[in-house]
Amino acid sequence: MWYPLYAYLDPTHLMLIPVILLGFYAQWKVRSTYKKYAREAAAAGLPGAKVAALLLQREKLGGVGLEEVGGSLTDHYDPRSNTLRLSAGVARGRSIAAYGVAAHEVGHATQRRDGYAFLTVRNAILPVANFGSQLFIPLLIGGFIFRWGFLINIAIILYAFAVVFQFVTLPVEFDASRRALAMLRGTGAVAPEEVAGAKKVLDAAALTYVAATLTAVTWLIFLLIGARRS
Repeated sequence: MWYPLYAYLDPTHLMLIPVILLGFYAQWKVRSTYKKYAREAAAAGLPGAKVAALLLQREKLGGVGLEEVGGSLTDHYDPRSNTLRLSAGVARGRSIAAYGVAAHEVGHATQRRDGYAFLTVRNAILPVANFGSQLFIPLLIGGFIFRWGFLINIAIILYAFAVVFQFVTLPVEFDASRRALAMLRGTGAVAPEEVAGAKKVLDAAALTYVAATLTAVTWLIFLLIGARRS
């Protein structure tokens, strides 16, 4: 028996609207804040890659690789290869924004060295979360089309791992930013009056993770409501 799309709607789905708007705002905020402080040159005058290398040396992380990658704001630390990858704007940039982002990624490397619990958990569930993210949509669509409840349940369980991953990511990112600011202050890589700018860049980036987590949770609720009605 076929049901029209509106049959699966519920007033609680209205919560998607503010969450989606928050996601758009977070993306705008991080890009506008980064753009603003990317125009403000840091007093040290060093490229971001050099700052990252100095921080790695200070933290005795000589085994961590350092590479430049394409794209904008594609910076990340890969724990599998123990490599810190910086976008060209950060690696070559001499701005407060570049220093903040570079230090944040070094912060992730120090988490791995210190055995930071949330990073360990995140790395452990990452394969399952990726697997679930790839499969849950076709399983969900198939379940609703053919009215196979067991497929819908499997899809929701797989998606739940992605939600857990988002939750675990929050403390990992906040802690990396905290470590980044401490390193920048401790080394004098940024002048005291520049720390506030670096913090604003990192806070804006953290907002995107908060928005992603809220979005994931809201969609999980949406799926649970749809499964209940199927």
